[in-house]
Amino acid sequence: MRVLVAEDETIIRLDLRDLLERSGFEVCAEARDGEEAVELARSARPDVAIMDVKMPKLDGIEAARRILDERPIPIVMLTAYGQQELVTRAVEAGVFGYLVKPFREQDLLPAISTARARHEELVALRREADSLGEALAARKSIERAKGLLMAKEGLSEQDAFGRLRKASQVSGRPLKVVAEALIATFES
Repeated sequence: MRVLVAEDETIIRLDLRDLLERSGFEVCAEARDGEEAVELARSARPDVAIMDVKMPKLDGIEAARRILDERPIPIVMLTAYGQQELVTRAVEAGVFGYLVKPFREQDLLPAISTARARHEELVALRREADSLGEALAARKSIERAKGLLMAKEGLSEQDAFGRLRKASQVSGRPLKVVAEALIATFES
């Protein structure tokens, strides 16, 4: 797994790199400030990011927000500050983990695993929501086409649906496509 490490303190950044590499991760990029983190997330395309909150030029939370706007990945924030305001901002930005320094290897690795798992769940939920949205849109088109056939041709609901289904089978096109074509024809 490819990791972006964004930490302005060189010693901590090197320790993180060492810890991650010993644990089987590939550190694909290292950033010293928030702006560099955003640029490296764009160019290096990491699978996960570990970022300090307090960094020069652009703080880690705002950098995380910008990274997530462009390409959602799991992000774990590291900070010496545990104030609720920072935690709230990080959650609102969309980060998946938050660790307070000093952290230990046994803290960081589970935080990365948890962030990845939560991110995968979110991606799956978004896919499902998109799929349900498409199914609902298809259903609306089919219902509208049925209504038009019932009104224009004097058909029952069952007969209107049967006609749409038969047109779909004969044409080899999905029912939604046939319904949308019928709607376009009747509404022209």
